[in-house]
Amino acid sequence: MLKRFVPQRPAPPIREEPRTPVPDDHDHLASREESAPKPTTIDNSNPKPNPMADHGGKDILSSDVEIKGSIKFQKELLIDGKVEGDINSDGVLTVGENAEIRGEIKTKSITVYGKVHGNITVGERCELKSKCVLQGDLKAARLVIEEGATFIGKSEVTTGAYSAKAAQRPEVVRSSEPIKAAFGRA
Repeated sequence: MLKRFVPQRPAPPIREEPRTPVPDDHDHLASREESAPKPTTIDNSNPKPNPMADHGGKDILSSDVEIKGSIKFQKELLIDGKVEGDINSDGVLTVGENAEIRGEIKTKSITVYGKVHGNITVGERCELKSKCVLQGDLKAARLVIEEGATFIGKSEVTTGAYSAKAAQRPEVVRSSEPIKAAFGRA
């Protein structure tokens, strides 16, 4: 049996009148209304929950989402759809089982369940799960590859910095003249 949805109007605002406790004849506190009460109005003009409200920082792109372009996010993102473009973040990325990503990924941490065609640069931890496919180079401070994962490319263990430019070591120039002078040899 199908029921028909009948939209309802929101309830009118609730008015509350303040009460103040006053002692009665036996010095017991009782409440009585003030002579000139100030009405308090509670307006519920938006009874529906806000879909853009804070939800703990975890964002989800479901399997029916397709994006062409770059993605930037702050905290946590789960991608289960198709993305063609670069992904940059200081947060945590999860590539879902249905996901297909074509592009460069630079993030703090990543867990891959689906397919990635492109290079991944991670500041902390990278996990390649058993049914994932990664075609591209990988740079990470820590790398976990489960049995059954497909990884075609080369990997590099880094110090945790995931910038595109590798840190250059300063060149050490040694001169024998100051050492000789320090030991009294001329």
